[in-house]
Amino acid sequence: MAVPQLIPIAYEPRHRTEAIGHYAAGQFLGSVTYAFPEGFRPADGWEQHKRLFTVLHTFDAEGRHRDSEIWCAGTWAEQQRTPHGPDSVLSQAQAHLAKLLRSLPRRRYTDIAIRPFQLTRDGVLFGLLTGEDEGEPWGELYPERLGFGPPWDGSYDT
Repeated sequence: MAVPQLIPIAYEPRHRTEAIGHYAAGQFLGSVTYAFPEGFRPADGWEQHKRLFTVLHTFDAEGRHRDSEIWCAGTWAEQQRTPHGPDSVLSQAQAHLAKLLRSLPRRRYTDIAIRPFQLTRDGVLFGLLTGEDEGEPWGELYPERLGFGPPWDGSYDT
């Protein structure tokens, strides 16, 4: 079985795919996610390299990538210094995503189906990559590390 041209992603409220759906100009996929730059190897000081991003990818109605709004809210180290309240890195990232989502006209949260895409920002890989692993087709959303595969019903593995 081959990777489908359109990879379904199921909407799951209060889970990792809670900020996906359709809007007036197509589809969207939003998230708040930590990521390391490509090629990073854990060592002392990793807390400064693990960054929290607010991500909003938009797609046309046929699932082709249109644009990505990617914003770095801060680092793991900054979050640990101020773990609670509106000044925390996590609170700022969540507020920024909420603002981006509110900007999408006629937004509704539901399942989506998108085509593979990729881009790199601030040394971090973002996108939906596909391939084969031991002869099995797969898709993986980066940097969230959500894996998709047969039966291609939109469910994911972490």
